[in-house]
Amino acid sequence: MDKTKPYEISKRAVLEAFQRVKANKGAAGIDDESLEAFEANLKNNLYKIWNRMSSGSYFPPPVKAVEIPKKNGGKRVLGVPTVADRVAQMVVKIYFEPQVEPHFHPDSYGYRPGKSAADALAVTRQRCWKYDWVLEFDIKGLFDNIDHELLMKAVQKHTDNPWVILYIRRWLKAGFSDAGRHGERAYKRHPAGGRR
Repeated sequence: MDKTKPYEISKRAVLEAFQRVKANKGAAGIDDESLEAFEANLKNNLYKIWNRMSSGSYFPPPVKAVEIPKKNGGKRVLGVPTVADRVAQMVVKIYFEPQVEPHFHPDSYGYRPGKSAADALAVTRQRCWKYDWVLEFDIKGLFDNIDHELLMKAVQKHTDNPWVILYIRRWLKAGFSDAGRHGERAYKRHPAGGRR
């Protein structure tokens, strides 16, 4: 019996998501599965992701907390998702990005398709001949402190796709695993962002 899935997700989008993740490379997550190991059983792994996402039963694992040194001598914690989770995130990006991309400011360059740090530098170089001032700012801990409910309101403003909303909400709640830093320990992100 062939039951239909509650969420329509293309198998082709899942394959494309894997190809993009593979091109980005990246380290293994908490399951220690490398891209090469994931690819060794590619058909089965992609089917599992598609099946779980299209049925609504995909739950992201915690991300692996990895400390990296900062230029100023401190450390920053990065979250490294599993390869499978990066593929699932990319599936959502493939569907969601075309809906939200037109709403970003033209001078926003981070993580935008067709834009790079080199593009930002080129615009800066061009403008430095027009203006005698520079404005620079950085929001300390932005992603650690952003209010998840406000973020979800912004997501819902730009899509009515129920599974995109469902999975973004689940990723916000997935939390971190401290494996490798302080032993096997997992903790949730705080509802307003950050960790606890």
